[in-house]
Amino acid sequence: MQTPREATATAEAADRAYRDTAELKIQEIASFLQGQFSQRVVARLAGIEDPKQVGRWSRGQNEPRFESEFRLRTAFQVFRYIEECANRHVARAWMMGMNPQLEDESPLLVIADDRFKEVMAAARSYRQGDL
Repeated sequence: MQTPREATATAEAADRAYRDTAELKIQEIASFLQGQFSQRVVARLAGIEDPKQVGRWSRGQNEPRFESEFRLRTAFQVFRYIEECANRHVARAWMMGMNPQLEDESPLLVIADDRFKEVMAAARSYRQGDL
């Protein structure tokens, strides 16, 4: 169970992650995710077949369709939330690793399968120390 101070810190981290996600252009989010996970992984996350398309998004040459953008923004928001409680290395590993709360699936793959709420619930549990 979290103390009131820990609960406040958790809420503030969630707010910062949300604001960062809302304020950044999709070009910046695609570029960030590509840098963390590779074009191939981000393409899988976004539900597209051509990994080079991720590079075009990152350069602002075009923009993803709604479904792909939603997945990218969700992945970025969850990443930032985990990063707030630990660091970038831990956030990257958490997003890629098998998660027991997600039936040993990777949060990235769960997002690719449009199971957004499950990933955020797992991130909150991680932040609260329930895992």
